[in-house]
Amino acid sequence: MTVNEFESRRQTVADGLAERELDALLVSFSPNLRYLTGFTGSSGNLLVMPEKCILFTDPRYQIQVAQETTCQARIAKGALSVAVLAAIKRLRLKRIGYEPARMTCDYFESLKSHLPMRATLKPVAGWIEELRMVKSPDEVARIRRSVETNSRAFELAVVGIRVGLKEQDLAAELEYHMRRLGAEKPSFETIVAGGARSALPHAQPTAAPLKAGDLVVVDMGAIQDGYCSDMTRMLFLGRPTPKVKRAYRAVLEAQLAAIDAVHAGASTARVDGAAREVLKGYDLDKAFVHSTGHGLGLEIHEPPRIGKRDKRKLQTGMAITIEPGVYVEGFGGIRIEDTVIVTEKGCEVLTQTSKDLRVIA
Repeated sequence: MTVNEFESRRQTVADGLAERELDALLVSFSPNLRYLTGFTGSSGNLLVMPEKCILFTDPRYQIQVAQETTCQARIAKGALSVAVLAAIKRLRLKRIGYEPARMTCDYFESLKSHLPMRATLKPVAGWIEELRMVKSPDEVARIRRSVETNSRAFELAVVGIRVGLKEQDLAAELEYHMRRLGAEKPSFETIVAGGARSALPHAQPTAAPLKAGDLVVVDMGAIQDGYCSDMTRMLFLGRPTPKVKRAYRAVLEAQLAAIDAVHAGASTARVDGAAREVLKGYDLDKAFVHSTGHGLGLEIHEPPRIGKRDKRKLQTGMAITIEPGVYVEGFGGIRIEDTVIVTEKGCEVLTQTSKDLRVIA
């Protein structure tokens, strides 16, 4: 990311303060801090004002903050809230916006109870997240690298799959390979679930061994250069039954239909509806119990949400997942997921891993 890109983002926020009747915006959520400054530390507050910005952190990050950002930094010797309040008083700020969904009640109360006279905290929900939805070319490049690393890790791990391998051991192999390939960590706890447990959309890997005749769901993602990827692929140990093949075909057709519906200007509900329409034709629509996808970037789940009640219009440069699935108790679950970038007339599917059901003989 270039220095100018971070400075431009901060300026965009600074320029938007007046229309929101704010003297400053206090940013405390780590992904938003990173988006605006490049700072990756775990302790930080950013005060954005019309003419300048101040990034508050603690002595552990004194060297790091100087290396990562051009934003003016202030090293707090005690609690960050004390340093922030001192700046609010010194700069005579009266209307300070804050992130209501991202700030703890305890921190909010510590600020509110010590504000200077006539100063107030005003909730500002989702402003930075809105800016983050459309990715810059550099962000797309980072997501692309993360997707490639994730897919390579899958291919390296899948060759060792066999009957008797534990779910948690396969998950460990997947995460081992993604780290060896350059990932900082997984985007989320890797999902590996076999047999009837594959019907749990967010199953956690267990010590259960994979058995012959098992459907196996693998949902995995990597964080590389700060940006997430997300992919789900299906395995089958043995010879798939006609019922498995039919269900798999239904989900694959639904996923491809949803991808075909993606383009700038399309509503997220329309993309979701394209997947549901296909599954309805297979009488599997009621087995689809979650949304068709979500945004991703600095977080694994970001706006926009690709759901049936969501009316947002897609924009060029958004990074989203397309991941319909069906889940039948006692039978199992099937989900197919790709990471895609919205373009003017369609989308670019970043995930190049084959979507065929991977049969493990």
